[in-house]
Amino acid sequence: MTEPEQVIVVGSINVDAAVLVERFPEPGETVFGHSMGERLGGKGANQALAAARGGARVRFVGAVGDDGHGSRARGVLEAAGVDVGGIVTLPEESTGTAAIAVGPAGENTIIVASGANAAIVVTAQDLGLADGDVVVVQGEVPPAAISVAANASAEAGARFVLNLAPVIALPREVVAVADPVILNEHEAAELGVTASGGDWAGAAAGAVGSLARSVVITLGAEGAVYAGRDGVGHVDAVPTTVVDTTGAGDAFVGALAAALAAGGTLAEAVSAGATEAARVVALSGASPD
Repeated sequence: MTEPEQVIVVGSINVDAAVLVERFPEPGETVFGHSMGERLGGKGANQALAAARGGARVRFVGAVGDDGHGSRARGVLEAAGVDVGGIVTLPEESTGTAAIAVGPAGENTIIVASGANAAIVVTAQDLGLADGDVVVVQGEVPPAAISVAANASAEAGARFVLNLAPVIALPREVVAVADPVILNEHEAAELGVTASGGDWAGAAAGAVGSLARSVVITLGAEGAVYAGRDGVGHVDAVPTTVVDTTGAGDAFVGALAAALAAGGTLAEAVSAGATEAARVVALSGASPD
């Protein structure tokens, strides 16, 4: 059996401090909660772990601070089989952190202090891409790093997967090479992609070429839609009991990237993403084992 191509994640690493609350506080209000402990998080780290669970060979390019959080994050990724040689330690920065409140229905609010993630500097040499590799980036790293990853992917024949979450300003030509760009419905709307009459598959199809090479839009409990050279389609969400939605989108992206690296079609990759997202929301934490 042919070994899958490599997934290279250029992304954020955070330590998540999560609290379970009965309701979210209003401005100026204090509410009590129950600690859910600290876990590794950050969209990049979550996606790398999900890709590794999906059987991919994963290499991480990112940054942490010279602190205990950074050491622990590196250790968790390495224990999961992720190549951490591309993670640099920045003595003048702290490792990224996130404060997460999780409500009774599994919904969450998140505040991120980027720390070292905002200081990531990437070169094409750092990436070391080969033809057929899959490169994954998110909106939690600087735009310059995303641009380098996009350009290096195009030059090497690698597949550039852009999870534009959160939506940040990027040159049009950077988004244009994404294959796919992955958005939720709110992020899609920020980019002007809207569904007439709820037709998200049609909206995704309309954005192919004008926005990116292929487009995936996740719709929560309604599943996800995709459009690209493999066609246009909808994948249902996998039924599950929702405990904590933190990291569900990241799990989707990581599993999708692993499936693409293994030679799957976009439809197969979206299905893999939906399956992994359903597994994650049934557990507590952004990157449950």
